[in-house]
Amino acid sequence: MINKMDHISVCICTYKRKELLARLIGLLQNQNTRNLFDYSILIVDNDEKKSAEKVIENIQKKSIIKIYYYNEPEQNIALARNKAVDNAKGNYIAFIDDDEFPIDDWLLKLYESRQKFNVDGVLGPVIPHYEVNPPKWVIKGRFFERPTHATGEVLTWKNTRTGNVLMKRAVFSNGENRFNKVFLTSEDREFFKRMIEKGRIFAWCNEAYVFETVPANRWKKSFMIKRALFRGKIASNYSDTGFKSLLKSVLAVFIYFMFLPVSLLIGQHMFMKYIIKLFDHLGKVISYFGIDFMKQKYVTE
Repeated sequence: MINKMDHISVCICTYKRKELLARLIGLLQNQNTRNLFDYSILIVDNDEKKSAEKVIENIQKKSIIKIYYYNEPEQNIALARNKAVDNAKGNYIAFIDDDEFPIDDWLLKLYESRQKFNVDGVLGPVIPHYEVNPPKWVIKGRFFERPTHATGEVLTWKNTRTGNVLMKRAVFSNGENRFNKVFLTSEDREFFKRMIEKGRIFAWCNEAYVFETVPANRWKKSFMIKRALFRGKIASNYSDTGFKSLLKSVLAVFIYFMFLPVSLLIGQHMFMKYIIKLFDHLGKVISYFGIDFMKQKYVTE
């Protein structure tokens, strides 16, 4: 009996990023598979006006890879991801963000690592790609660089995300194993947290990297502060929100505030690092009292 070749559904959830989406699909056309698997592309447009539909229709006519298009009219990233999962064609599911783009053997590296370590899923690095040269303090402070790990390292949920991941379709075989629509952001980490608690294992592949586009508006100090506030708010969904946690964050706000003058003498990059830490904890403090102080857009724009 001939074994059927593994198939990967590369899932992309998108919202009003037509140019970036077109670039990503173009670079997904020639993934190196070494004939170990084949793959298709699945798009979920999270815009009720279907702003990506025409773009996809034009690409489908020229694409050498099968492309599927779906619409999720309710703007909610968890619902968009769930629609992708429910319509995925393969026995493996990969996620990549619409503002990212991969290297030519991205899928191959993820697939080979999944096979080698026999885990439920494999994640890889996301490297910043600046549209224009950022200020020196942004580079020096490494604000858009994410932690990496040794290939094969088993991950905790705090080191997970869906920006660069390959998972076995079986992870979703239980109908309850879906992204939670209650979480307007960080729904992916909450998903991985539940899966790991159920015994699923996810590992790292440091060679399977993708690039994330970082537009100039993201290094505006006001944006970074608002994003930190919102991140603090979201963090309360995962960590202890009791009185001890509140006191810890209040103390952290005080300490970071006192250190600001010294950090400014060290350099603008250090000053912004402590500003961000301060507002991370301030977001937790404000959220403790149930104050809804931020909108979702500041996290994802």
